[in-house]
Amino acid sequence: MKRIFLILIFLISCSTSFAQWFAIPNLTTFDDRRLHFGFTLGINTMDYSYRHFNTVYDNPAFYAADSIPFREEIDSVHGMIRSDIASLVPGFTVGIVTNLRLTQNLDLRFLPGLSFGNRKMSFNIPIHDSERNGIQKTNQSRATFLDFPLLLKYKSKRIVNHRPYMIGGVALRYDISHANDLIRLKKTLFSVETGMGWDLYLQFFRLSTELKYSFGIGNTLSSKLPQQGQYQYYQMSFKRLTANVFTLSFHFE
Repeated sequence: MKRIFLILIFLISCSTSFAQWFAIPNLTTFDDRRLHFGFTLGINTMDYSYRHFNTVYDNPAFYAADSIPFREEIDSVHGMIRSDIASLVPGFTVGIVTNLRLTQNLDLRFLPGLSFGNRKMSFNIPIHDSERNGIQKTNQSRATFLDFPLLLKYKSKRIVNHRPYMIGGVALRYDISHANDLIRLKKTLFSVETGMGWDLYLQFFRLSTELKYSFGIGNTLSSKLPQQGQYQYYQMSFKRLTANVFTLSFHFE
């Protein structure tokens, strides 16, 4: 029954999309506007790109630390502390769209917003959490960002009610969360963004479905080590770290 229901939804979606190609054009003067606004809703997943020290002993901060708890665990892996993203955890993004028409095929877009995300990490040594009085298999790093992307949107020729496009630009993110995590990032992050999308002109508004990837620029690892609750040598294992974000957005304009 479930399979039949999914097939029916697929057929209805296909027939609706097929009909759109031969429908009467909607919003025929929409792209002639010099300036227009909208809002966006999206789903994100946050990831890291990183490079470890060969051993944590190679990090000068290791010897500068006041005390190193659980030193025997570090020695047990010969100082080779390694981490990985255990799984990608979906987050939520909401924002405002400001679109400035530059040419017939090129727009400048500013999309300030708010992103809630989570990174779930695992290490090759136990993760001690004194706040929970135990050992955790993974650590979840929750973050809330103010996003300020400035993007160029290159649009293809419109076909009835459809118009594919490409997008690229830069973004500034500011972390407003106050979590004391294993891995601490700088408050201000910069990234390069690129992606593609599809404009669908409906009767009363334009709906855009967009896939976008943000590549972190520079080393975003904070020089400040965690204070309490989590132990510092997890962060000491990293030589370089950048924060990346994958976003599926739906723009309503």
